Amino acid sequence: MAGRLDGKVAIITGAARGQGEQEARLVAAEGARVMLTDVLDVELKALADDIGDAARAMHHDVAEEDDWAAVVAATQDAFGRLDVLVNNAGIHHVVPIDEETVAGFQRIVAVNLLGTFLGVRSVIDAMRAGGGGAIVNISSLAGVRAFAGHAAYSASKYGVRGVTQVAAIELGPFGIRVNSVHPGMIDTAMLPPGSRAQLAERVLGVPLRRVGTTDDVASLVLFLASDESSYLSGAEITIDGGAGAGRPMSARP
Repeated sequence: MAGRLDGKVAIITGAARGQGEQEARLVAAEGARVMLTDVLDVELKALADDIGDAARAMHHDVAEEDDWAAVVAATQDAFGRLDVLVNNAGIHHVVPIDEETVAGFQRIVAVNLLGTFLGVRSVIDAMRAGGGGAIVNISSLAGVRAFAGHAAYSASKYGVRGVTQVAAIELGPFGIRVNSVHPGMIDTAMLPPGSRAQLAERVLGVPLRRVGTTDDVASLVLFLASDESSYLSGAEITIDGGAGAGRPMSARP
C-alpha cells in the first residue's frame, strides 16, 4: 500500500540520524508532511532538504518546555494541523551504578523521559482540535528487561512505559492513541563504541540471527502512526528479533 499517511501531519524528534531519520523518510514517503526536530542542525537541514517540500526542520531540545511550545506552534503554522507525534529523541550511555554521576543520570532522564512527557503533553490540544491522533513513544528493550550498566537509561525507558500507559488511558476519550516501541539491538550510532566489531558474536543471542535495522523500526512506527492500528492503544511492542523471549535479559552473558 502507498499513501498510508496521506493528509496527516507529524512531528518526529531526534530525526537527524539513525532511527529518527529513517522514520522521517518513511513517514514522508507515505504521504505525511513532517516537522523534523533535533539538536544536530546541519544533519537535520540536509535531511529536510532531501525530503523536500513535505518537510521542515527545527532546532529542538526535547528537555526544554519552551522548545516544545515553539515546535508545536511552528508545525501548525506550516501545515495547519497535527496528527502524529513520534517521540524518538534519546541519548544513551553505559555506566555501572557505582560510577554513575548525578549529572549523568539526570541528563539521561531529562532527554529520554522528561522529553517524552513534555512531547505528549504539548500535542494534546492540537490533536484534540483535529479529532484525534497517534503518539508513538520510542522506549527500549532496556525498558522491559535489565541490562548491567544501564541504570539511568533503563530508568528513563521504564518511565516511558509508564507515561505511555497513563496517556493511553487519559487521552483515549479524545481519539488519541498512545503506544510504545521497544527496540532491541538496532544498528545505529547509539550502539556502544566497539560493539560493531562484536556484532557477529553478540547476535547469536538473537533467535532471528541478525541485528535489527532502522527500516525494521520505522516500519513499525509507520503502522502505529497510521489508521491501520486504529484500535491499538496502550500497547508495548518489542522489536528485538526474539532476544527477550523466554528468559530475562539480565541472565544473558
